[in-house]
Amino acid sequence: MSKISLIIQREYLTRVKKRSFIILTFLGPLLMASIWIVPIYLSSLSNEVKVISVLDETGVFFDKFEGDENMQFVQAIPQLKTAKENLNKLGNYALLYIPKPDLHVPNTAILYSKKQSSLDVKSYIKGIMKKEIEAQKLALHGIDPETLLSIKTNVFISSIKVDSSGNEEKTSTEISMAVGMFSSILIYFFIFLFGAQVMRGVIEEKTSRIIEVVISSVKPFQLMMGKILGIALVGFTQFMLWVVLTATLVFGFQFAYQDELKAFQKSQIVENGQGLFPNEPVETEIAETQAQDENIGFFIDALLAIDYAVILGSFLFYFLGGYLLYAALFAAVGSAVDSEADTHQFMMPITIPLILSIIMAQLIITDPNGPIAFWMSMFPLTSPIIMMIRIPFGVPYWEILTSGILLIFGFIFTTWVAAKIYRTGILMYGKKVNYKELWKWLFYKA
Repeated sequence: MSKISLIIQREYLTRVKKRSFIILTFLGPLLMASIWIVPIYLSSLSNEVKVISVLDETGVFFDKFEGDENMQFVQAIPQLKTAKENLNKLGNYALLYIPKPDLHVPNTAILYSKKQSSLDVKSYIKGIMKKEIEAQKLALHGIDPETLLSIKTNVFISSIKVDSSGNEEKTSTEISMAVGMFSSILIYFFIFLFGAQVMRGVIEEKTSRIIEVVISSVKPFQLMMGKILGIALVGFTQFMLWVVLTATLVFGFQFAYQDELKAFQKSQIVENGQGLFPNEPVETEIAETQAQDENIGFFIDALLAIDYAVILGSFLFYFLGGYLLYAALFAAVGSAVDSEADTHQFMMPITIPLILSIIMAQLIITDPNGPIAFWMSMFPLTSPIIMMIRIPFGVPYWEILTSGILLIFGFIFTTWVAAKIYRTGILMYGKKVNYKELWKWLFYKA
């Protein structure tokens, strides 16, 4: 056991001291946090007030463009040619031209600008025009807007799970789906990332012939297990650092840029906020606010109802169990070949269950308690991903326990198979190996 510990220590320290590990450890959280931070930060830097000239031949829309702190609308010269010439002379952001249509209700406009027009400007103009056009169509058909507004209804369906004892628990399919997909994709990503590192490490030691020196002091099985566990610790360390650093960056940015965040969130609902009617009754606004508050309250209750201890414990178990199972197979492939280019024929059977699990994720979410979901969550090669998709939806403890036991036995079996291949292939050079040869290695006697 002490020899395995030394190998684990060597693999761990060698990899965490590499420049690539340090760079990726800090670069990963920056990239993940930047997906959320950068758009908000860039929007806060834009202090330009966009002045838009409006040439409205219909005479319907100009008074409707009230603008805000970022956009101002001014009347343009009635002639389109002159208005386009003045676009550059006056330095305005854009020229909005609304031609008078042949039909009674206009529905087209042209936006001239010196640069590519921004999405917020187009969304604002589109929302205002859409609202006014819909109001005119209602008037043409003799429909009272107040009548139409009175039948406007928002429907919210809450889901409550009732167990065999009659206890009720609030649930949310959307939350369960998000948690399940996120955790399963993380497992999928890390199995491929660190499993491939095991395979490359074996190939490098084999091709450099350093393995011949190491193998004289330790058994092949000890070497393989030390390498697998050492790289597992590297992956776990990097994952925890990513979580901590990403959370620190995101929450730190939220605290430092509270005002900018509120402004950005407000800008994101500009188009959605353009309702059919500009002045809805106060009663309607109050009713919608109350409905939103109820939805938020139910959402919070559903979040609190999630058994995070089970999800976190299951994630760590399936993360490590899935990695150990596949890392043993990756190590066997690495020992059987002389270069990474020769691994493709052996990688296909190993990666098919992982890829199939991701492909079947949508079906599992649709029916998390169906027979396909059940059996795929029991099969060791697919259970790390499929079971993590199912657990947020609620899985009986006996199924989780059975799946876990089968995964442990699957890891023991694949480790035995990998050790047989590793023991023979690690010292074999210059020979093209096929599946028939691998089968013979399984029954070689030391």
